[in-house]
Amino acid sequence: MTMRSKAFFINGGAGRVICSIPALEKYAENHDDFIIVAEGGMNFFKGHPVLHKHAYDIWHKGLFEDKIKDRDCVTPEPYRMWHYYNQQCSLTQAYDMEINGLDEPRELPAPNLKVTKQEGVGALQTIEQIKGQCGKDKCIIIQPFGRGVMNTDGYIFDPTSRSFNVSDIAEIVNDLKKNYAVIIMSEFQFDCGKSKYNHAFPEIPDIRLWAGMIQCADHFLGCDSVGQHIAKSVGTTSTVVVGSTYPVNISYPNDKDFDIIDLGEGRRTFSPLRLTTEDAQDMQNDECMTMTKDDIKNVITSCRKRLGKSKDIPIVEQKQISQQDSCCEDPACPTSTVTKKGFGK
Repeated sequence: MTMRSKAFFINGGAGRVICSIPALEKYAENHDDFIIVAEGGMNFFKGHPVLHKHAYDIWHKGLFEDKIKDRDCVTPEPYRMWHYYNQQCSLTQAYDMEINGLDEPRELPAPNLKVTKQEGVGALQTIEQIKGQCGKDKCIIIQPFGRGVMNTDGYIFDPTSRSFNVSDIAEIVNDLKKNYAVIIMSEFQFDCGKSKYNHAFPEIPDIRLWAGMIQCADHFLGCDSVGQHIAKSVGTTSTVVVGSTYPVNISYPNDKDFDIIDLGEGRRTFSPLRLTTEDAQDMQNDECMTMTKDDIKNVITSCRKRLGKSKDIPIVEQKQISQQDSCCEDPACPTSTVTKKGFGK
């Protein structure tokens, strides 16, 4: 019997897309005739040295007739793998087991995320501008909220307990911005209270520019969301705070460049996302991201320890952009998104 080639449908958020990359790279080592239908977006398949030629947007003209019709469709769902929901593997490994037909998880390389020269320079310009306006020589990018966050008339909360509480992250921001340029990666702005120090909320809709900025940053602080996966891919040290989810599933607890602060240890219940629609577990986990003063101190200590170490910025062009020439008047330039209204006190 002739085996048909496969069409892999990769869905979900950007973090899931990034985590699928190592498994697809492994598949490509032994198969050339396959396609990837990028339901979750093409952003992180673009420019990939192996996978780009296999990947198509879901709206690609003629996709069904030309590419899908004669293939078997496969939609990997890592959350439905036994090893995953029993905390025996990571999200990346669950993709690998399903895509490559493995019985047990194996070690995998970090996802291969290609930041172009143009994206890298645009990211560096943006960071240098913000550092200049904050008067600091090092920067940290903070992603406080995951995909489940909600903004109801200015009240920001995450019913899945995967995001920081606003009061906690505000306290962390106010401490760190005394010594570092703090860049907040969020579609929602929030009030950090009065301070003589600035922090930045740049309006950047392009996730690939954010990837370039995380690559250029001195450190990353985040939660269970895409930013930490980008940081892993581009080699930026990270502090990751988790609550309702398990570090072994969604982060990188064995990576020496990652500090995992697990607020949910001993009190969370596994939430069967994409397995059932019951909400009992989320209700039980409701306070898993609530931080004590000691928790906040631990996060700040981790960030300050990592920020105390120097880092080489991996930009091919070695021209250093000064604070004077980093601001661009061209509205198409990424740095033009950082305006006075993007700064908070």
